[in-house]
Amino acid sequence: MTGPGAVAVVGIDCVFPGAVGAESFWELLVRGGDSIGELPAGRREGTGFDASVRGGFIEDIATFDNDFFTVSPREAAAMDPQHRLLLQCAWRALEDSGQSPAALAGSDTGVFVGAMGSEWAQLHMADHSRVTPQLGAGTSSCMAANRISYHLDLKGPSLAVDTACSSSLVAVHLAVNSLLAGECGTALAGGVNLVLTPAIGRVYAQMGLAAPDGRCKPFSADADGIGRSDGAGTVVLRRLEDALADGQRVYAVIRGSAVNQDGRSNGVTAPNRWSQREVVAAAYRRAGVTPDRIRFIEAHGTGTALGDIIECAALGELHAVRRPEPCAIGSVKGNLGHTEGAAGIAGLIKVALALHHRLVPASRHAVRENPQLRLAERGLSLLKAPLRLPAGEVLAGVSSFGMGGTNAHAVLAAAPRVRRTPARRTRTAAPVGVFTVSGDTPEALRRNLARQAEAVARRPRGDAAALCWTSNKVKTGLGYRAAITARDTAELATALRAAADDAQLRAGIADRAWHPPVIGFLFSGQGAQEPGMTAGLYRDSAAYRRHLDEADAALAPHLGGSVRDLILDEDPAVHRTGWAQPALFAVGYALWRTLGDLGVHPDAVLGHSVGEFAAAVAAGALTLEDAVRLIAVRARLMEELPEGGGMLSVRADEAEAREALRTLPHAVRRTVSVAAVNGPGSTVLSGALETLDTVAAALRASGIRSSGLSVSHAFHSPLTEPALDRFAESAAGVACTAPRIPFASTRYGRMLGDEPLDAAYWREQAREPVLFQAALDALMADLMPGVLIEIGPAPQLVQLAGRTGLPGGVRLLHPAPGLHAGGADLAETAAALYRCGLDPHWQELYEPAHRTLERLAPYAFSTERRYWHAPVPRAATMTAAPDPAAPGGPGAASPADAGTGAPAAPDGPEDPVLGAVIAAVVEVGGYDPAQVGHATRFYADLGFDSVMIMQLKDRVESRLPQTGSVTVQQILPALRTVGSLAAFLGEWISVGATP
Repeated sequence: MTGPGAVAVVGIDCVFPGAVGAESFWELLVRGGDSIGELPAGRREGTGFDASVRGGFIEDIATFDNDFFTVSPREAAAMDPQHRLLLQCAWRALEDSGQSPAALAGSDTGVFVGAMGSEWAQLHMADHSRVTPQLGAGTSSCMAANRISYHLDLKGPSLAVDTACSSSLVAVHLAVNSLLAGECGTALAGGVNLVLTPAIGRVYAQMGLAAPDGRCKPFSADADGIGRSDGAGTVVLRRLEDALADGQRVYAVIRGSAVNQDGRSNGVTAPNRWSQREVVAAAYRRAGVTPDRIRFIEAHGTGTALGDIIECAALGELHAVRRPEPCAIGSVKGNLGHTEGAAGIAGLIKVALALHHRLVPASRHAVRENPQLRLAERGLSLLKAPLRLPAGEVLAGVSSFGMGGTNAHAVLAAAPRVRRTPARRTRTAAPVGVFTVSGDTPEALRRNLARQAEAVARRPRGDAAALCWTSNKVKTGLGYRAAITARDTAELATALRAAADDAQLRAGIADRAWHPPVIGFLFSGQGAQEPGMTAGLYRDSAAYRRHLDEADAALAPHLGGSVRDLILDEDPAVHRTGWAQPALFAVGYALWRTLGDLGVHPDAVLGHSVGEFAAAVAAGALTLEDAVRLIAVRARLMEELPEGGGMLSVRADEAEAREALRTLPHAVRRTVSVAAVNGPGSTVLSGALETLDTVAAALRASGIRSSGLSVSHAFHSPLTEPALDRFAESAAGVACTAPRIPFASTRYGRMLGDEPLDAAYWREQAREPVLFQAALDALMADLMPGVLIEIGPAPQLVQLAGRTGLPGGVRLLHPAPGLHAGGADLAETAAALYRCGLDPHWQELYEPAHRTLERLAPYAFSTERRYWHAPVPRAATMTAAPDPAAPGGPGAASPADAGTGAPAAPDGPEDPVLGAVIAAVVEVGGYDPAQVGHATRFYADLGFDSVMIMQLKDRVESRLPQTGSVTVQQILPALRTVGSLAAFLGEWISVGATP
């Protein structure tokens, strides 16, 4: 079904006892694993548990990568661990859906979270004397959803649901309806549960519902009650048509869901058979299916004798119909225990994975079926063994029932088959892709390179293109970036591992991207041409093929032949001026357009001699039609010039070269001239061949080396003058337009203003010297580009630029650096630009067949920081209650975990105002003092909010009483960095300002 009522499950992440991540969870289910064990030691302190308690427990719930989410240590310590789990689950689930979570910032993505209260609040809010603003927000149930929306900047509906044990499936139901109503385009739905106090367990025991061994045994003759369990799970949902249009992997499709209530029945906490029957029937009606089409159901199945009987009776009311085989039932609670607020999402994830893998795992504890359930006569069968699912449509259901009578059921279907575009079979080698990884710190980048290396190494050897494409979609949103080119998975795994292990190597493929770079394009001139130039790129890149074909088609009427064929046939005629100049133009144009398709656009252009024609097109000063006419006429007129001219490359500055010319007789001097000034020790002379021989000898006598260039004529010399007037006449019909982007003119050696590139310009440009160094110096002075890219078939200009004394850090790139260049060089250019801060349009690097999403290892969050401490017994606080905002209180981690919160060290800043501000910031957020400095940003680096700003004002005032009259409104504009606030306060104090 792909109609308007279908919603796709496109991303999954979960953390359950003994299973971190969807793959681990599936492995647990398939092997029939048991996650029940003893309560972790850290939870026993001060919470009332006895040593005998057993259940399903996540081993470590204290670790949290607060820096990743810009959460202060104090706030992280106050946050309910359920919120911390969900934040990281949400990020990983979005990655699993095939998109960078950062790319969704500002979108209408909705967040729907089910949670059965907050035991963290019970532990930490009872003593009112220790309450802080951080604890107030950190223990609020609504924040389970709102924090995700806040930290990921998601603008759609955001709400928490508490319907007890059905909370998370109700959250999914609300998310589905929100998608279908058009409230959001993507929805995160899930649930969470952490067992932090024995209170609910004691309630179960008093109601006769607690399993003595802490295990749920659904539908078993041995069923004797509930075992409590931790768990967190999140799914990413999209309308099916949107998911398919965007090429997302679909685990399963939600066909319909329903929610109802028991109403007044035989007890507010007692299950109601008729309401359960009706919610399932309503879901079937909404999904447009009949019970006989449902192949299996993930039941609520808590393992209480009465609950199991009532649920099976309700299902039997619908499923006791004629059908080829009974409807199979089971429950994940047999593996995990009862995850309460996360129970519905645990069941839904199990069903989605079963449909995805076409296998339903056996239900644990099903061997001894409870005969009182009368399953066979009710059209049901217990999943005592794994069930293979056939190809084609398969339907399944999942139920979740709340203790207070709110029931939910969802109908899921297997994902529709998607036809894949076959890859072209003409390649001689596997395509090259760019694998991208990003992290929020250098260490996070290293950690994630290692994680990806391990995951890729486990794959069978094969093309890496699809993996690279997926990484470009998913792993690109953070500040520290790495990019590696690779053809196959073995090569990729080796490169990733090497980068993770070697800091020096890592520095070559990784960088900190503060912002997109300023980019200058340098268009090559004559002399760069070679037979077969860019043929490899033409073979490998569809974009380059398209644009070279376009240039060739535009040039052909003016040339009477094909420059494309000339290039690809490796015809040496490409060295003849009549072909060389149009061929170089075509290559320059095609490279410019190819990079443009990749999202690489110049902020300024510079063309060397004939390269200025392609540069003018890139700058919007010439149309393609005008440019090809001009270049064809120029090439023809230059080739028609008499032979006998040449050019001489001199290893000397312009002044030295001119001084050497002055020593020659006047008759000799007037037939030779400076043709190009390319940089320090790089000048080109042009003139009659016999004259150049004389000049070379004179230079040699002066200790200056020179060498002849392989050219047919003496370009940019007096010998070109017979062609200039005719060329100007042809150029007179060209529309005169000033460049739309900065244009460094090698004719004038400066940036052009509003001057049009008219016939007079092009006439003199062919005669006068090429002032490359001066033009490049002007470009660097005006724009300070961080990247210079040569647009041409050989690395000539980037080499010249590298010898001109560029500022440190300027990157010199070339997408086609030589005769054998191909797709790998274009990919490496894209990789380098990504590392510099550009976000390329990656799809242009890959054929459609390789633009398929593969599963990648999820983001590896830091586990270095731990935020956990037992609540202080109330009696211990009656005599000496601490400052509720002080470090080490219940709103913060212990000193060992979250920093001492102490003032700056004595050897800290010499500026007393800056020192006071840093100390106040450290105290407010519980930061490590080493983490806070002059350039630290309040919002981006420290995660400050309005509450923290108010607290900061109070702490600063206590240290600097002179600032007491400063208002919060006056402080706000200065809250850019710690240093900017200190400077503002210092000035305030120095002038004795008053409000």
